[in-house]
Amino acid sequence: MAKPDWFINGRFLTQKTSGVQRYAREIVRSLDALLEEGHPLARGRRLCLVTPPHADILPGLGMIEQRVVGSLRGHAWEQVSLPRYARGGLLNLCNTAPLLGRRNIVCIHDTNVADYPESYSRQFRLLYRALVPPVARGAAMVATVSAYSAGRIARFGLDRGAIAVLPNGHEHVARWRAVASPAIAAAAGPNTIVVLGSRAPHKNLGMLLGLAGALAGQGFRIAIAGAADAHVFQGAAAGEAGNVVSVGRISDDELAALLQGAHCLAFPSFVEGFGLPPLEAFAIGCPVVSSDRASLPEVCGEAALYAAPDRPDQWLSAFCALRDDPRLRAALIERGHARARAFSWRESALGYLGAMAHLDEA
Repeated sequence: MAKPDWFINGRFLTQKTSGVQRYAREIVRSLDALLEEGHPLARGRRLCLVTPPHADILPGLGMIEQRVVGSLRGHAWEQVSLPRYARGGLLNLCNTAPLLGRRNIVCIHDTNVADYPESYSRQFRLLYRALVPPVARGAAMVATVSAYSAGRIARFGLDRGAIAVLPNGHEHVARWRAVASPAIAAAAGPNTIVVLGSRAPHKNLGMLLGLAGALAGQGFRIAIAGAADAHVFQGAAAGEAGNVVSVGRISDDELAALLQGAHCLAFPSFVEGFGLPPLEAFAIGCPVVSSDRASLPEVCGEAALYAAPDRPDQWLSAFCALRDDPRLRAALIERGHARARAFSWRESALGYLGAMAHLDEA
């Protein structure tokens, strides 16, 4: 007898790709690969990726059908059109899900909106509070991306031990091909400290910009990649010194070119549910100086240098140590490659297949 159909909430294919949407794309690709190879957990399993109108096509899928459903968009589509169509199990990979779904698996990546509300608009905070906790409490299974996030999500009234930790992976970086546009070529170099992400307060970019003068005195410059989403994040751009350049939103291939040969990636966040950019830097061979808060020590292990996000002096010392000790730099690059290999999209996708099998038998 064929196993029951499971559907995948494809609303993420209407959104800009940040870490959460990257997670969804790579998990779906890995599920498709497991179906194609006939893995024991995937045999007889039928999956359908359901999207609103005008969604992107997720390329390269051979076993998972992508199907457009309904005429609504956004949260209305997710709460009305999606549950009407997806009456079997529903895999939701990007924090939200239909409130009325009875067989939802939902991945909630973090509780950053509650932990650092000043980074988010009032409208977004209200929506999060009204939607995410009840979705979590009503789900058949809740997953997240780190043990840190699992502990935070448990505050919604969930059993911490029942939250599955299915982290991000690194394999997608192997598809990147370094391509340096003129802007990237001008910003890249061995004295360049790369910073990713928005200017939302929890990303703590202002701390590094405040160090710009001291960094210039040491021969360093800062390259900022990424831009804030005005509908979600609050905060105006900070003033920039002469050794700070913003390259805006860039492609994965441009990011690879920027990280290759850079002094390091700096990741100074106060809160993160996972922290994918350090893992990507590890896979490329770029050293990382990371905040010592939230999920980041769990993700980076011994492969990064750490500094407190509210101690600029520690960041300056770490940047200089990385420059002044070639053996330290080489060791961090080697540890980074090993650390990246410890996180696998395939393994997390297997975790979701196992959850589906468990719920089918319940």
